[in-house]
Amino acid sequence: MERILILGGGVGGTLTANLLVKKLRARIDRGEVGLSVVDTTGQHVYQPGFMYIAMGGERAANLQRPERSLLDKRVTLVIGEVERIDAEHQVVTLTDGRPLGYEQLVLATGSRIVPEAIEHFDTEAQHFYTAEAAARLRVALDEFNGGRIVLGIAGMPYKCPPAPLEVAFLIEAEMRQRGLRDRTTIDYCSPIGRAFTIESVSEMVTPILAEKAIELHTFFNVEAIDPERKMVQSLEGEELPYDLLVLVPPHKGQQFLMDSGLAPAPGGWLPTDRATLKVGDWPNIYALGDATDLPLSKAGSTAHFEAPVVTERIVAAIEGRKVDHKHGDYLGKVMCFFEIGDGKGTLLQFDYTHPPRPPKPNQLWHLGKIVFNKTYWHTVPKGRV
Repeated sequence: MERILILGGGVGGTLTANLLVKKLRARIDRGEVGLSVVDTTGQHVYQPGFMYIAMGGERAANLQRPERSLLDKRVTLVIGEVERIDAEHQVVTLTDGRPLGYEQLVLATGSRIVPEAIEHFDTEAQHFYTAEAAARLRVALDEFNGGRIVLGIAGMPYKCPPAPLEVAFLIEAEMRQRGLRDRTTIDYCSPIGRAFTIESVSEMVTPILAEKAIELHTFFNVEAIDPERKMVQSLEGEELPYDLLVLVPPHKGQQFLMDSGLAPAPGGWLPTDRATLKVGDWPNIYALGDATDLPLSKAGSTAHFEAPVVTERIVAAIEGRKVDHKHGDYLGKVMCFFEIGDGKGTLLQFDYTHPPRPPKPNQLWHLGKIVFNKTYWHTVPKGRV
């Protein structure tokens, strides 16, 4: 039996598993191919919805479903935590000691937040990168009656690059709607020399920041939080006072990838070929989504477009044929909606060679994002789009 093992039950792992079933159904039914997904909790979470919990428009219960319900019945779901990967002997060992062998391995292990990397982050800063944290931010916003709001990014790379700007715009709109804007200042801190990593997007959002009187601070790399003085401090020596501090927490790859020698410390991102999505020099290990070191957005959309590439390459290997490069080469395609506030949004669509040219924000793109959020469960994980 040719064993395919997928680590991670997020959008990348789930979609890859279901696409592989579509391509290899007959071989799986004959017992020639075995396909397993390993997930830590067995619960699939739609993380882009966390932002809407923070803004009061979503509930955590709507953003989680059993992973089993999203996988084809031919896929074996293993609930467990990975301890180590022995790539040389093609064995994954779980923390409970279970060994799982493979011939083809897919690493869809995502990223993890490490707020503890910055002292006082947990007690002073709000964020929206878990459902629980997003709910706490909602409470903090409800209790806010004016003062200084500071939003920033406490480490790069991080999941969903547009998200902190989106939250800044949405918070600004809420302050106006609640009649608090005239007694609220909002600062947005970027660790680089512009508002957003991609220049064309930065050119779009910078005038919007100015229009909404959100002060932009560039080259502000968060280094420390002073809880007594209520100050956030940058590596460059700048200080900003805050009454409400909202920071993207530092992110890293999974520790077991570093422990296994597959991903270098300190970041833990997998060295991934930009076209084939193969990891390092291993011919049978692939990575997709947040886990890679590719110069792309760490977002579900990225994994969505990478999954068919991984699928084609694994199927070609099993069928003993050449890769169809039309389907087996990743060109860096990413597409995501971008909230601007006041019921408007835009669209970011790009690849390795074509930067995004976001259309003028309007209600249509905002509604597109809302519809996508609602239909996600029935489309993306099951490979219907």
